[in-house]
Amino acid sequence: MRLRFIICTVCMLLAMVSLTGCHGGDARRDFEMPESFDESRDYEVVFWAKNDTNKTQTEIYQRCVDEFESLYPNIHINLKLYTDYSTIYNDVITNVSTDTTPNVCITYPDHIATYMTGAGEIVFLDDVINDPRYGLGGSELRFDGPGTDEIIPKYLDELRLKGHLMGLPFMRSSEALYINKTYVEAMGYEIPDVPTWDWVWEVSEAALAKNDDGTFAVNGQDVMIPFIYKSTDNMLITMLRQMNAGYSDDNGNILIFNEETGSILKEISRHGQSRAFSTFKISSYPGNFMNAGQCILAVDSTAGATWMGSNAPLSDIHESKVVDFETVVRPVPQYDTGNIQMISQGPSVCIFNKDDPQEVLASWLFAQFLLTNDVQESYSETEGYVPVTLKALNDPAYQEYLALGGSDNSLHYQVKIDCVNMIIENTDNTFITPVFNGSASLRNAAGQMVENCVKTVRRGGTVDDAFLEGMYSDVSQMYRLGEQKVSTGSKDLGPLPPTAIILLTCIGLAWLGMGIYVVKNYQMR
Repeated sequence: MRLRFIICTVCMLLAMVSLTGCHGGDARRDFEMPESFDESRDYEVVFWAKNDTNKTQTEIYQRCVDEFESLYPNIHINLKLYTDYSTIYNDVITNVSTDTTPNVCITYPDHIATYMTGAGEIVFLDDVINDPRYGLGGSELRFDGPGTDEIIPKYLDELRLKGHLMGLPFMRSSEALYINKTYVEAMGYEIPDVPTWDWVWEVSEAALAKNDDGTFAVNGQDVMIPFIYKSTDNMLITMLRQMNAGYSDDNGNILIFNEETGSILKEISRHGQSRAFSTFKISSYPGNFMNAGQCILAVDSTAGATWMGSNAPLSDIHESKVVDFETVVRPVPQYDTGNIQMISQGPSVCIFNKDDPQEVLASWLFAQFLLTNDVQESYSETEGYVPVTLKALNDPAYQEYLALGGSDNSLHYQVKIDCVNMIIENTDNTFITPVFNGSASLRNAAGQMVENCVKTVRRGGTVDDAFLEGMYSDVSQMYRLGEQKVSTGSKDLGPLPPTAIILLTCIGLAWLGMGIYVVKNYQMR
């Protein structure tokens, strides 16, 4: 009896230990390239992408799918389009625990870093891209894709984490300072080639001057929000980078709560209090106010260029509200004009690992097809995106597209072309933040702090050292910044989903009940 009791108890403990170790365990599935692609089978490749609610982008994706399927009739692409990246991210995270992720996904590097924490969810591409048969530019491809040396190295390096290539760049964009040149010059200001933060703040405050009747002098209207920054997370991140101040490091250490951050937030708050500055979350899209003559300086993504300006092809306001002005594009405001720093952003492509290597190979073939010239150039032409391959950038057709800037207000809309040229000229001046499991949360926290400060001063509060100290604590807890750690080998899935916690708790209680029964039964005997 004693032996049976010991055996039961040991089995119970081993089972409970196995449960605690099943999440984030060392169970990575490594992908090995098959010797050949099995064309006797049919494959379904689930592809999740974002289209900016842009019908032209939707058509490009569909044309891409149709052309690829004509080359590979046994590969069927199941396209699902989203309107924002956050929903894609949440859906992927939800599906990680059930191993029902898509095959190919358009997403951001910060998000991929979190996906990597699954047990083998992401295919590392270090060896895959160099495979002579099916790698980039491989001999067995049925399309003319770029070779490894034809992807812009800086963009490819943005997808490396802890020595592994976790995806491919798809498109790149940055942020631009869109300026109402007509109004700014009417105020007596010249527009520099590279605006400084001091210049932006000065012009913004000056734009608040009013006429005797209470309307704003610069536009003669009752509304004027001089400066709107669309992405407040990018705003704080970029300002810290320009000051060479701490944000985070490659090891996942959180460095954002520093003296420079406090100085920046106090400066932003002063202009928020005067109403010279606002944000997207407080006011709305900067393009709407700019096109109505109610905003003269706006920082937004270059991918939003077709929404900006009097002749913007995708303007969201009624044409009767649009005022006539000239729009110019400049790099985001700088502290040091001799050392331009602007954030690199834009979608990337990742491939999820599956048990069937042939299915993964089919996914990889499609992911590569997204880098062909037709897809790269067509998608770039929809917004202020830049192709990620030298093959596309140097294509005579794409060079002609750039040269025709301003010839119409649709395909060759000047503001859009100016944004693209600005990114190309400043490729070496762009930067990315370190990516790790939790870097997306840190990014959200950065934006939240800017929003909190502006809202506080608008409600009559004060942003001082005491306020900042309390906010740092609140934001740190809200986004669990004290818990952020880097996964060194893609072993840690992070916090368990609530459903998994409930399931494991129930199983643990069941084992506990069996243990109590065994003990009582042993004692009675």
